[in-house]
Amino acid sequence: MDSSDDEVPELVPAIFRPVPVTIITGYLGAGKTTLLNYILTEQHEKKIAVILNEFGEGSALERSVAVGQGGNLYEEWLELRNGCLCCSVKDNGVKAIENLMTKRGKFDYILLETTGLADPGPIASIFWLDKDLGSDIFLDGIVTVVDSKHGLKQLGTKSQLEMPSEDGKGSLNEAVRQIALADMIIVNKVDLVDNEHLAELKNEIRGINGAAELVETTLCRVDLDLILDQQAYTGTQQHHRLQKLMEDVEAHRNIEHIDKAVMTVTLNVPRAVTRPALDLFVQKLLWESESVNSSGPPLSIIRLKGIVSLRHEDRPIMLQAVYDTYDVEPILADVWDSPSCRFIFIGRGLRKQILEDLFIRCANHGDSSS
Repeated sequence: MDSSDDEVPELVPAIFRPVPVTIITGYLGAGKTTLLNYILTEQHEKKIAVILNEFGEGSALERSVAVGQGGNLYEEWLELRNGCLCCSVKDNGVKAIENLMTKRGKFDYILLETTGLADPGPIASIFWLDKDLGSDIFLDGIVTVVDSKHGLKQLGTKSQLEMPSEDGKGSLNEAVRQIALADMIIVNKVDLVDNEHLAELKNEIRGINGAAELVETTLCRVDLDLILDQQAYTGTQQHHRLQKLMEDVEAHRNIEHIDKAVMTVTLNVPRAVTRPALDLFVQKLLWESESVNSSGPPLSIIRLKGIVSLRHEDRPIMLQAVYDTYDVEPILADVWDSPSCRFIFIGRGLRKQILEDLFIRCANHGDSSS
C-alpha cells in the first residue's frame, strides 16, 4: 500500500553521546574562577556547561548566578550569549550534573570547579566509575591551576584541613594532592614572578607529578583545546601518550623538590602477564601496601596509569587507579609490536626497584598458576 501524506511520520530517536567532564581544581587564589570566567565570557565557539562551586573563590559572575535559597542546591542554569551554560552548586556537583543532563544537546563539555581545599580524587572516582552516570558522562581529565607567586609556599605548608592521607599514614598537603592527581597543570600568574622563581616552581611540580602536561598562563588565558578532550581516562591512543609521559618523567627524575615523599616513578617490563597476576599486583599496591615495603617508608599510591599486555590477548588494556580504586578497559587501537607492561606511579614512598620486584613476583605467580 502506498504511503499517504496524512500518515504520521516515524520518529527517529535522538542519539546522544556521553559528555566529557573535566574537573578544575587548585589551591585558594590560584585562579580557578578566573579561568572559568574567561571560558564563560570569551567567544570560543564551544558549547560548555560550567559548574561553579559556591564555596570557591567568589566573583561577581558567580554571585550573579547563585539562584538557590535556604541552603538548597542550585538547580537553575543560566544560558550565556557565547553558548555556555552556567550554574553554582553547594555540593560536589553530582546532583547538578544529573539535572544538567536534562538539557542535553545544548552543550558538548562539562567543567566542574572544586573548592580550593578540596581533594579531587573522590570526586573523580564518582564520575569515573558511577554506572548510573556512565551512560551520560565520562571523566575526561583533571586540570589543576597553580599560583606562580605563592605556589612554592603552598606546596611547603602544613595541611590546612589536617586531612589524613587515604592510607591513614599522616596528613598530606592539599596543594600536593591536587598536583599529584592532575592530568593538566596550568601555572598561572607567570607575569608576577621572575624566570628563576618560575623555574623553581616548575621543577617542584615536575618532582611531584612528572606525568601531567604543563602550560604557563597569565589570567588563565589558555587554549581550550589543551584542557578539553584530554581522554585521560579512556584508552584511545593512550599507549602512544603514555610512552611520551614516561620519557618526560625520566627527564625530570633527578630533580630535588620540597616534599620528597611524593614523587613520580615509571616502570617498563618487556613481558606480558596474566589478568590474575595483574590484579594481584594492583591489589597489593592499593590494598596491602603496608606489606610491600615493610623495611622502608610506607608506600601509598595517589595516581596510577598503565598499559598492560595480557597473555592470550591480542590487544593491551589500560589500567587507571586513583587512591584505592582501579579499573581497566581494552584499548581499541594499534597492537604493540612486542609485549610489555608500562606504568606511571604517583605517590608516597615509591621505590622503583621495590615496585619492579613486586611486579615480577606477581607475574611469576600468575605464570605458575596458569
